Amino acid sequence: MSVSEPAAGRGTYFDDPITIDEQTTMIPVSRRGFRGRPVAVGAYTVTGGVTTWTPAVDSGRVALIGVITGLVAATLGSAAVLRQPPWPRMTIEQSHLPRHGSPTTPSRRLRVGRLHGSAQHS
Repeated sequence: MSVSEPAAGRGTYFDDPITIDEQTTMIPVSRRGFRGRPVAVGAYTVTGGVTTWTPAVDSGRVALIGVITGLVAATLGSAAVLRQPPWPRMTIEQSHLPRHGSPTTPSRRLRVGRLHGSAQHS
């Protein structure tokens, strides 16, 4: 890191220019990161008198944001399901149980329907 540009903000550094060919020069730009370590911000590329800015993408940070988003979504989804499950409440009360030894009346029999697997009363 050779040049600190005061107008670009505190801790922004322009490194030594790198000549790629006769028409192309690249100038890396970095900033002071955690504990003073340099972190790449991007690079200026000068080709035939035209300057372009290419930002550096930190794939580790992008992956971390994706993992944290997934964990938050899973936590919120689990909390919602534990609080109110999406399936119906299945409770059997003593008054609805058939008595042993007594035949089930035809009005209480359930027949499985062929359409969509729904239960139909006969």
